[in-house]
Parts: sequence; structure tokens; C-alpha cells
Amino acid sequence: MTTLGLAGAAAALGIGMLVGLERERHKGQGERRAFAGLRTYAIIALLGYVTQQVGGALLLGLLALCLAVLVSTAYWKSRDTDPGITSEVALFTVLVLGALCGVAPELAAAIGVVVAGLLIYRHSLHEFARSQLTDAEMRDGLLLLIVALVVLPLAPDRFIGPYGALNPRTICTLTVLLMAIGAVGHVAVRTLGARYGYAIGAVASGFASSTVTIAAMGHRAAKEPSNLRTLAAAAIFSNLATVAQVGLILGTVEPALLAQMAWSLLGGFVTTAAYGLCLMLRTPTTSAGQAITVGGAFDLKLALLMVLTLTGITFVSSMMLFHFGQVGVMLTATLGGFADAHASTASIAALATSGQLALQAASIPVLLAVSCNSLSKCLVAWVSGGRRFAVYVIAGQVLLTGAMWLGLLGQ
Repeated sequence: MTTLGLAGAAAALGIGMLVGLERERHKGQGERRAFAGLRTYAIIALLGYVTQQVGGALLLGLLALCLAVLVSTAYWKSRDTDPGITSEVALFTVLVLGALCGVAPELAAAIGVVVAGLLIYRHSLHEFARSQLTDAEMRDGLLLLIVALVVLPLAPDRFIGPYGALNPRTICTLTVLLMAIGAVGHVAVRTLGARYGYAIGAVASGFASSTVTIAAMGHRAAKEPSNLRTLAAAAIFSNLATVAQVGLILGTVEPALLAQMAWSLLGGFVTTAAYGLCLMLRTPTTSAGQAITVGGAFDLKLALLMVLTLTGITFVSSMMLFHFGQVGVMLTATLGGFADAHASTASIAALATSGQLALQAASIPVLLAVSCNSLSKCLVAWVSGGRRFAVYVIAGQVLLTGAMWLGLLGQ
């Protein structure tokens, strides 16, 4: 108990000194001197901790009331020279965090670091909000949060409709995913420029969904034809995440199957990387400022269109399986690959692990799933980015699947 008390007191003192140190640096001199600095914040944090331990919530409330009177008086005197209330709010925050240290010192310390960070980087945050963040980006960010935090949790997580193929939660998740991938790509381009920002953002987003990433890149290609090659290269690079995920799934579920398909996966990875680099190297360099020619981070209409396309593919796959039945692992892998290569790969590897499918026969269904997934990506590329964008993507998908099949046949 003594150790816990000392840890809480030390956490409260650390929070007060951290926030107080930042405020001390901007305290000023003479008549414009702020009312609170390093010592005041440290004492208030300790006072909040001791008050909570000794008198509980009632005494803490009385202390907060007294502090409010003092802070109001100080603000009234300095309102002409410093109309902001950041220091006053920070002082109350330190008091509450000091009290919280008696119950959850780790949480209080984490919040204290965040508060100090907000105070330290206030000028950068102000510059970002006023000069760099556009109205369209603000609107898109708010829309993404509404869909992710309000609509998605309310969507029922059950299969409905004909053949039980439609899941409202999955549909909403895909919508959020496409919007988020568009936002990630937008941030990457704003930070790194078009040439490298799109590529890095696409690889990272590809681990969530390569198909949706290709849709997002296609949408941008339709709006930014000058960056067609760069966006096509980014779409191709998203396949690197697909190959890596297939390898990770095989290695986790059935390592022997991964060893059997090692050359196939390596061939697909290297071929895809080489083709994407060729597209990028033939693209003229553009600056970050030139790259951002659109107002927002994503297009909700495009997101809904691509979700409907992917949902339609899933529905057709379910209908085929319903009418023709389980005619074997080949058909299941083929139809499943249209929607998701990873799920089909995991199921095939699980069958091989359980002995229901011979290890030597498991490689072909995996490649069938990847091949059908590539076909699905070609369709998505055509719908989202048009013919010119689709030509580059289709060529990349053909090279990927061809290299993987050749890698398997060459063993």
C-alpha cells in the first residue's frame, strides 16, 4: 500500500512538473507574466492527489471550487493581454490528473503526457488547422468518424437476404475501410509527395484490403490523369501485401505448405515489385503541392459503388455454391477467391493440416484463389479508374499470377 501511495504521489508530481515546465517557458516577464508556472502546477497536482486520498470526492470538489475562484480572478486581471484560457484549463486538468493518480497512475501519466504534447505543439496544431487543413478534408474526416463510430456499431452482424450472402456489418466495414484507405493515401501524398506517397500508402493499406486499395487508386486516377502511372504503380504495389499475407497465413496454419509454395510466392513478389518500379521510374517527378489537386481525401459515392461491386461478387459466389453444391475444394477456392484470397487460403491450409486434403494437392487451390482474386481486382480497376488505369493493373495482375504459377510448375 505504501509503495502504491508513493507511486501515485510520484506520478502526480511528474505530471505537474511536466505540464508546469511547458507553461513556465511561456510565462512571460513583468506585468504580462502569467499567473502560474512550474511550481504552481506541481503543487496543484500534488494537492489533488493528497486531497483525493484524505477527503475523497467531496473535499476534492471543494478544492476545485476554491481553485476556480482564484483562476477566475487571475483571468479577469489578465484578460486584456491574454484572452485565452489554455493555462487555466490546464491547471484544472492537472488537479484532476493528480487526483486520478491515486486510482490509476498509469492512465493519469499517459493523459498528462498527451496534455503536455498538445501544449508544446500548439503553434503547429494552429498552423495545421488554419493553413493546411482544407474545408473538404475537414468534412471528409468528420464523415469518416460518423460512419466508423456511429453507423458501423449499429449495423447488425448477421447474414441476410437470398442465399444468406449479405452481412450489413461487413458492408459497412468495407465502406469504412475504403474511406480510411483513401484518407491514408491522401495523408501520405501530402507528406511525401505523389511519387512515393501513393506507393507507400498503398502497400500499407494493402494489408487491410488490396482490392479496396486498387479501387481507391483507380478513383484518384480518374480525378488525376497526370498521375496515372504513379497511381497504377501504387495499385500494383498493394499486391505485395497480398502475397505477404498469403505467406503469413500459410506459415501460421501449415508451414510445410509454405515451404512447398516458397518459390511461387517469391516469384510473384519479385515480379510485382519489378513491374511497379518500372511504372514509377518512368513517371516524371512531381512535388507534394502539385499532387494535391483534389479537395477531399475520398469520395463517398465511389466508396459505395465499390462496396456494391464487391458485395455483388460475394452474392454471385454464394449463389453458385448454393445451386451447384460443394463439388470440391477447387470450386470453393475459385469462388471464394473472387471475394477474398486470404480466407480461401486459410481454409485450404486448414484442410491440409487436418489431413483432409493432401499437402501435394493443396498448392493448386491456393493459386486458384489468388488467380480469381486477381480477376476480381481487374474488374474493380476497370470500374473505378477507367480503361487506361485498368490496362496497367491488368498487366500487373497477369504478371503476378503467371509468375506464381510458373514458380509452382518449376518446382
